[in-house]
Amino acid sequence: MSKGSSNTGLFGWVSEINSDQWKAFYAALLGWTLDAMDLLLFAFAVGSIGKVFNLSEAWVGALFSVTLFSSAFGGAVFGVISDYIGRVRALTYSILLYSLFTGISAFAPTVTFLLVCRVFLGFGMGGEWASGEVLVAEKWPNEHRGKVIGMVQSGWGIGYILAAILATLIIPNLHEGVTYTIPILGIQMDGLDLGWRILFLIGVLPAFLVFYIRRHLDEPEVWKKNKVIRDEVKLSGKAQAFTLKQIFAPDLLRYTITATLLTSLCMIAYWGLYFWLPQFLASDKGVGLDTKGFIWIIPINIGAFIGCNTFGFISDKVGRRPVFVAYLLIMAVLVWFFGHATTLKEVLILGPFVGFFGTGFYSGFGAIFAEIFPTRARGTAQGFCYNVGRGVSAIAPPMIGYIVSLHGFAIGLTTVSVFAVAAAVVVMTLPETKGKALDLD
Repeated sequence: MSKGSSNTGLFGWVSEINSDQWKAFYAALLGWTLDAMDLLLFAFAVGSIGKVFNLSEAWVGALFSVTLFSSAFGGAVFGVISDYIGRVRALTYSILLYSLFTGISAFAPTVTFLLVCRVFLGFGMGGEWASGEVLVAEKWPNEHRGKVIGMVQSGWGIGYILAAILATLIIPNLHEGVTYTIPILGIQMDGLDLGWRILFLIGVLPAFLVFYIRRHLDEPEVWKKNKVIRDEVKLSGKAQAFTLKQIFAPDLLRYTITATLLTSLCMIAYWGLYFWLPQFLASDKGVGLDTKGFIWIIPINIGAFIGCNTFGFISDKVGRRPVFVAYLLIMAVLVWFFGHATTLKEVLILGPFVGFFGTGFYSGFGAIFAEIFPTRARGTAQGFCYNVGRGVSAIAPPMIGYIVSLHGFAIGLTTVSVFAVAAAVVVMTLPETKGKALDLD
């Protein structure tokens, strides 16, 4: 326990956190928030993109899946990079990559060009999680690791809200069939085509976060110590091997397989629901609120924000496993009811709870994975397990899109409940790690 552990009250722990640890939190939170915003702008633009390029729902879902699939490679690569050159440097490179290619995709003249941009965006997106989550996990005290991972993860809900606000302000106000002239450039473009391009151009803004990170952050002490020992060839034989090889060695293989299976099941459930959520609200096949219905994503993600933070606080008290299982099972039940919603009233009642439990479980990944993998390969392990799972979840958008095209949103969204229940079963096979000190070797 840290020196200030005797502090009482709900926020007594705040005085135990030093300025360096808070700076790491701010950087990881902002990086993850803007990562979510850039990625999810696409979910609001799919209706326009589908019409502009004449794509079916399944093909639009497949286009998004490319981003998820490439994030698997990005996470694995940046995880390795973070173990060898540092968490901070890897974080900055990943943010630059995903933000720049979001901006470049705004100028896509063809689906192929857009596809290539989404590949590189996904590569950087995968790297951000692998770097940022490990950074705060290693910087913060053991007894508060669940809290900080939860607070960082809550940035996803904030990013989704930012994407919803931008989409609501831009897309409904640029009308299909109306030609607009772009200032300075003098280019004329139909409102249907212009709206999503403006959204993606705004997505370049996260690149400026890099300046803050490089100026204010230093590497975690546990990583520095590990690097010195590795450079002096004083680690154990197994720890001197290439980090990607280490996570498949007998001592870590079980955790690598289990963690990857867990993230795969969780993210199939998540992306099967959340990718199609804007269209569920807007489309006549769903609630039928038109594009102005995008704004009702906000109460859902307010629930997600609270759910992520609550998960961290509870898991620091009760334990990682029981909280993770509870969130997943409750999500499975709620999604069935939500998938059958037909009115705005039902959306407003159920939505925040779906957000709370259907996103809050994400806070479990960073803490559990940091605690079951050693420092020598932690970045590699987290980057690989989390992002390979995200890559596997690439099947979710086109799969649910296909089901929706045949049977409607009720059956399509309800399908994800099966994966949530399966994920809860997998969680039970992991050890309880609450408050565990991080292993060096």
